[in-house]
Amino acid sequence: MDPLLELRGVEQTFGRLVALHPIDLSLRAGQITALLGDNGAGKSTLIKVITGFHPPRRGQLLYEGAPVRFTSPQQARDRGIEAVYQDLALVPRCSIARNFFLGREPTRRPFGLLDLAAMNEGARRALGEIGIAIRDPQDPVETLSGGERQAVAIGRAVYFGSRLLILDEPTSALSIGETRKVLGYMRQARDRGLGVLFITHNLHHVYEVADHLVVLSHGRVVADAPRDQLIPEQTAELIMEGRLSPR
Repeated sequence: MDPLLELRGVEQTFGRLVALHPIDLSLRAGQITALLGDNGAGKSTLIKVITGFHPPRRGQLLYEGAPVRFTSPQQARDRGIEAVYQDLALVPRCSIARNFFLGREPTRRPFGLLDLAAMNEGARRALGEIGIAIRDPQDPVETLSGGERQAVAIGRAVYFGSRLLILDEPTSALSIGETRKVLGYMRQARDRGLGVLFITHNLHHVYEVADHLVVLSHGRVVADAPRDQLIPEQTAELIMEGRLSPR
């Protein structure tokens, strides 16, 4: 399968600091790719390059086979690249429905008033279609658990036509039960044909859902392989040491 997103020789610098050395990377539709690395490995910078926060200083991005250069996150979102960060970008005091349609609110003509009924029904139906059960869509987000908030953020990204879903530590600070649900949502997104980039420090979760592993160390790709080609001990060694010791 051709890559959904391909990075060729992508490099990012901030003054004299080289955050990303030339990186080649392919992300495919219908596949969960785990992006791994210790703190400072370059994961956050790589995400920001992909989503248009920091256009690369050198190199090229190809999206669905065509060269692209995103200069803002909105440009990336318009092409179907959606990132769900740890802070989730949800408004706690607003309802589930308002958060679901945040920035995309349907309105009633001719006065342009928010169509709250359409938002409530749309959020309930859309989340239900991808297997996410919610309570009353008028409930404020602040009443939801951490896993439920993740569900709303992931469901929103999937519903609005995302082709590539980037999840930054989606299972951190969740209970075991909530973690199971979030991992299940990731599988559902993959099975719907989305490409999923999963950033995490939890190797157990990686080996439970990921199809492919990419390990960064000091801004370089030190491993890029199907999950079955690296055992957890090798992956942990690559994360900590940046290389595998001789056997």
